[in-house]
Amino acid sequence: MDDVILVGGGIMSATLGTLLQKLEPTWSIRVLERLPRVAAEASDGWNNAGTGHAGLCETNYTTVRSDGSVDIDRAVRIAEQFATTRRFWATLPQADFVRPVPHMTLVQGSDNVEFLRARHHALSSHPMFEAMEYTEDAAVLQQWSPLVAEGRTGSWAATRDVTGTDVDFGAATRQLFDAMTSAGASVETGREVRGLSQDRDGPWRLDVRGGRPVERARFVFLGAGGWALKLLRRAGIPDARCFGLLPISGQFLRCDRSEVVDRHDAKVYGTPPIGAPPMSVPHLDTRIVDGQRSILFGPYAGANPKFLKHGSLLDLPRSISRDNVGSLLSMARANTPLIRLLLSELTATRGKKIAALREFVPSADSADWSIVSAGQRAQIVKNGELRFGTEVVASQDGTIASVLGASPGASTAVPIMIEVLNRCFPERQWDSRLREWLTG
Repeated sequence: MDDVILVGGGIMSATLGTLLQKLEPTWSIRVLERLPRVAAEASDGWNNAGTGHAGLCETNYTTVRSDGSVDIDRAVRIAEQFATTRRFWATLPQADFVRPVPHMTLVQGSDNVEFLRARHHALSSHPMFEAMEYTEDAAVLQQWSPLVAEGRTGSWAATRDVTGTDVDFGAATRQLFDAMTSAGASVETGREVRGLSQDRDGPWRLDVRGGRPVERARFVFLGAGGWALKLLRRAGIPDARCFGLLPISGQFLRCDRSEVVDRHDAKVYGTPPIGAPPMSVPHLDTRIVDGQRSILFGPYAGANPKFLKHGSLLDLPRSISRDNVGSLLSMARANTPLIRLLLSELTATRGKKIAALREFVPSADSADWSIVSAGQRAQIVKNGELRFGTEVVASQDGTIASVLGASPGASTAVPIMIEVLNRCFPERQWDSRLREWLTG
């Protein structure tokens, strides 16, 4: 029997396993991944935008209060959480998956310009955002990104923060698992967990397809993306019953042509369509994956019933139960603009996608861009509300836990996993040891 089994070979399992090895080096840890390799779902470098989310460019992390002032609390909190995650990554022997790429925000129209001006004023007064610059000057924008500046007309404004980053989360995940394996953990691919049951004396019994049919562990973490919900239910965890998930697919336009790629060094975020989820905020991203430099534009979010990119078309219908059907229906009624948007993206022509790209790159040549599929995301639905971000779900005895939800999850993986540790092992009081390790 293992001390710990981590189900799923993504960034969350890799982060939690590394923390547990640091805190309890004698514990046995086993990782079970259903696909032939780890980091093949949302953590894969091409299945996400690779943004190190730190509140530098995401307009949805700041809101306007009733008195007209800008609330930056969420942006500051996420910036602090990402800083913690970066300190954790810095402890790795080779943290070459984080690269400096400026973060920019680009808005159009007088109302959006006024908002961005106020947003910059509020953020730049905080020490974590003091490097942020603001411009409405075409010559300055030309210096920041010739690709974005060329041919731009009308009313617009932009901010830039040179402390932004591009992160290859796939490489990060693989490095973490490699380090865990070197320290004695077992990482096993091609092993799919089909069910869980708890023995009377506490440990969990896992039914596994591929290899040994049964594994047992004292603690189980389900880092399986949207599939974690059905595993939580099969395990009989009461707190999982009220959750529903809204799966959202994504596509990007990708450009690898060096003459275009060399003219852009930034992640440029815009403003989302009405009703769109945060992960659908349009952005033009410099990406560096496995040493290859490219540009992605998107995402084009759509409706897809799968909880994982390599999941099943029956994931969504099978997740609906009498415990959550009312919540899901209430969410759908309250978010009709979002539902329409997701359905409309399914039928969007290539011409429509290129037209959206040209709002960021006015001179874009359609021939330079190809459409690629990104990863699946599963947004939380709870109490009739569509919730963004992540939420920890755990059993009362702390022997099994999971994280549901999406962005900015990977960027804030360490604080999320510390919450898991505090929820599941409160008697061990690891906070002081973690703070000492992560602050050096």
